[in-house]
Amino acid sequence: MLPAAEAAFTRVVAAAEIKERVAELGAAISDDYRDSEPILVAVLVGALPFLADLARQLTIATKIDFLSISRFGEGGRIRIILDVADNLLGKDVVVVEDIVDTGLSLTVLRRMLLDRGANSVATVALLDKTKRRLVDVPLEYRGFEVGDEYLIGYGLDFEGNFRNLPALWAVLDADFASRDPAGSARYLYQHR
Repeated sequence: MLPAAEAAFTRVVAAAEIKERVAELGAAISDDYRDSEPILVAVLVGALPFLADLARQLTIATKIDFLSISRFGEGGRIRIILDVADNLLGKDVVVVEDIVDTGLSLTVLRRMLLDRGANSVATVALLDKTKRRLVDVPLEYRGFEVGDEYLIGYGLDFEGNFRNLPALWAVLDADFASRDPAGSARYLYQHR
C-alpha cells in the first residue's frame, strides 16, 4: 500500500505551518478589530476546523455564527441552506472561508451580508486559488495561495472523507483515494 499511497497524494501544507499561519491571522484580526466585537461567520462545512483554531487565536471579544450555501442551476445561483442567526445590523462581519477559487460565491455572500445592514464585511480565507478567480473579490486575510490541485484535509474533503486530517494534501490519484479511503487516511496521518 505504501508505494501506491505515496503516488496518490502529496503534502501541500504541513500541520505545523497551518498552525503558525492561523496564529498570525488571529493576531492580525485581533489588532484590526481591537475596538470592535466582530461576528465571525463561518461558511460550512469546510471552514469549521479553520474557524475553531482561528477563534482560539483571537484576543478580542467576538461572536461566532454559521452559514451554509450551495450553488445550483446553470447560472450557478446561490441558495442559502443555513442562515446566520445573529442580527447583522451595524455589526462588523468577518467571513471565514476554507478556500476561495472563482470568487463568485464569496462576492454574492459579501453583498448579501452588506445588504442586511452589516457595518463592514471582511474575509479571512485559509486558502486562495487566485489562478481560478473569475471575479475580483477582496480577501483581507489570506492563509496560503495554492495552485489548482484538488486538496484535502483541514476541513476539505474528497467524497466526504479526509476533513479531519491536520495537514493539507493534494490528491494525485482520485481512483486510489476512492478505493481505499480508510487506508489512505492511515497513510496520510502517519505522514503529516
